[in-house]
Amino acid sequence: MRFRRGRQEEVSVNVTPLIDVVFLLLIFFMVTTTFSRETQLQIDLPESQSQVAVEDELPIEILIDRTGTYALNDKVLLKQDIGSLKRALTELSDASKTKPIVITADAQTPHQSFIIALDAVAQLGFTKVSITTQAEANDN
Repeated sequence: MRFRRGRQEEVSVNVTPLIDVVFLLLIFFMVTTTFSRETQLQIDLPESQSQVAVEDELPIEILIDRTGTYALNDKVLLKQDIGSLKRALTELSDASKTKPIVITADAQTPHQSFIIALDAVAQLGFTKVSITTQAEANDN
């Protein structure tokens, strides 16, 4: 007796649905991902030999990077002019002229940007102003 052998179908895995699912997941993760921009400025402080500690009251910190961009308490100002700086200082100080101001400027900051910050602070009548520096490096 002769039995007929049935034809064997080729065994294969269809990966098309798998690829579709992977692409859909990729699109989903790309759309739902949140991107955060850090607004911190890179500042290289100038050096100083005297070291005076800042007072305990939380100061308003004016940061100036090497391009002259201003940031108050780590929030970058949109416009880099004295009017914007004065408005932001007024908002942060709550009309209190006794609040300490700390000016932190990069060692490569244009002199004009630093003078504008000092001028804005003086025009608003703040009396407690300090400038941050870093300790002088010893080359021994």
